[in-house]
Amino acid sequence: MALRQTLRKVTIIAERVLRDDLIELVKAKGAKGWTLAMVEGEGSRGIRASEWEGRNVQLDTLVSPEVADTIMDEVGSRYFKDWSVIVYVADVEVLRKDKYVG
Repeated sequence: MALRQTLRKVTIIAERVLRDDLIELVKAKGAKGWTLAMVEGEGSRGIRASEWEGRNVQLDTLVSPEVADTIMDEVGSRYFKDWSVIVYVADVEVLRKDKYVG
């Protein structure tokens, strides 16, 4: 039976225009990979009113606890003031940990 190990899943949900910047950020901070999805929903700001803005992006990456902290801090300091962005982290169990962290 394969050994399960714990990593952190960092999820960033943001305006679509930030897609490329967020991908660069997670890679620069040490993520080996990421998954991107187009999402929609409703939160404290309600449902986005204009059709031209399109859906938000959701970027997920599996990283070490240290890398997760660094990504969260950078997203907060870089984007929270001027953009509609949320970021959260959860512990996840993975197989083949070496696939995700150096």
